[in-house]
Amino acid sequence: MSADPRRSLPRTDVILGDARLRAATGRLGTAVVKNAVVTALAEARSGALPIDGIADRAHDLLPALATEMRAVINATGVVLHTNLGRAPLSAAAVEAMVAAAGYVDVEFDLADGSRARRGRGVLSALRAAVPGAEQALAVNNGAAALLLAVTTLASGREVVISRGEMVEIGDNFRLPDLMTVTGAVIREVGTTNRTSLSDYARAVGPETGCVVKIHPSNFLITGFTSSVGVAELATLGVPVIADVGSGLLLPDQLLPDEPDVAGSLGAGADVVTCSGDKLLGGPQTGLIFGRADLVERMRAHPLARALRCDKLTLAALEATLRGPRTPTSESLHADPQRLRQRCDLLAAALGAQVVPSQGTVGGGGAPGVPLPGWAVALDSALAAALRTGPTPVVGRVSGGHLLLDLRCVPPADDERLRDAVLLALGPPAAQRIP
Repeated sequence: MSADPRRSLPRTDVILGDARLRAATGRLGTAVVKNAVVTALAEARSGALPIDGIADRAHDLLPALATEMRAVINATGVVLHTNLGRAPLSAAAVEAMVAAAGYVDVEFDLADGSRARRGRGVLSALRAAVPGAEQALAVNNGAAALLLAVTTLASGREVVISRGEMVEIGDNFRLPDLMTVTGAVIREVGTTNRTSLSDYARAVGPETGCVVKIHPSNFLITGFTSSVGVAELATLGVPVIADVGSGLLLPDQLLPDEPDVAGSLGAGADVVTCSGDKLLGGPQTGLIFGRADLVERMRAHPLARALRCDKLTLAALEATLRGPRTPTSESLHADPQRLRQRCDLLAAALGAQVVPSQGTVGGGGAPGVPLPGWAVALDSALAAALRTGPTPVVGRVSGGHLLLDLRCVPPADDERLRDAVLLALGPPAAQRIP
């Protein structure tokens, strides 16, 4: 009777001595590599794996990075896809983050060796981007910017806001809940569909801390409607906070109905808040622009410390503001003819068809604004295989087809996308990869 070869399984430390696994330990950590080895040994013990394949299998089980998050190809046509991380960073922003990962002068003056204002480069870049702002401030997200602004100006006092702007922005996050946390009393005026300046005027009084104007960016109300603009609100004699949401700093002809920071300040808003990871195309941040005295009060508020950005975010934000055109801007303004050409090449390699596709801004921005383009239509049954493949691809399922819209796919990734689809299709399609 022959001996069971599984009894001669090598020890864990012997497998860990493989050169590839030793190198991976320095990149991923001992625990991750050891877990892969233990899994491979278990497969060999069950007979599902030959003994001489244990090291190879352990290596194959290792993740690419020491994080569970995986880079994906966004072929949905949604530029600011919240579930996929919203704005992809520019190469300049990524490079800046890598540089900031070590020791940096984030709060240090190299010239005289003293402490310096945190993120002073970002503040300078923000003011340069919006010259009409006397001062600016960055915090860790858009909700935090509004939270800090309302807390500073109206904690223990009243906030006047239109009922039509008491919005929910997703994941059960509701604006009234945020403003209640500030310690302010919400004073709603008008109705869901119509609010007039007289409604605000009757509500404003000695207890008013501020008026808040919210751009309802993730929905549309049409028909018998009316609202009050910033310029009219500025006549009420109390501070006006305008939250423009999507972070458009200057007007964009593609998005004529999307309010911008510069325009809101020019119309008379005392403070403007927005997100930095939407139309600006930067990292997750909340931006505050406005009157110097009010912004300085916010900077000095104890809450500002809890909401401040880390050094990586500051570096990426500054590089976004000072650097080249962002991937977000490239995707929004993509040439439909060029998109068609790229889709034709991909479709030819896959034996598929090209169909019209309507992209969207996403991230709660510019609802109803179409982004005409093109997509490659595949069998919808491929969606799961593409999402879970070695190179995850997320497309859009519509009308029984999986649509791969190239609007948000960098041209440099076209071959990776093609190869991922061919692999998902399986032989003999995968054999066509050159």
